[in-house]
Amino acid sequence: MRSSARIPSILAGLALTVGGVALAAPAAHADMKACEQYVTQHNAQVTDAVRQACYQGQIGNQTSCSASLDAAGISKDVAAGACRAAPQ
Repeated sequence: MRSSARIPSILAGLALTVGGVALAAPAAHADMKACEQYVTQHNAQVTDAVRQACYQGQIGNQTSCSASLDAAGISKDVAAGACRAAPQ
């Protein structure tokens, strides 16, 4: 096989290998615990309402997360930070 024909073959094999590794890697999971820890670090108690709000943040519903934390008595600043921490 000529070297000019090998290069595309090698690149194709490399692309397939890298793609397979990317597909086999586990997806990054959002973590409700990060949200709950943020609330705890700001001297607020983690209740069932806070857990539900953090779950909303975890699934990407930031509006519901913030509103639910606000309804649970968490300040707006802490709620915003906790909801940002949830999907990371």
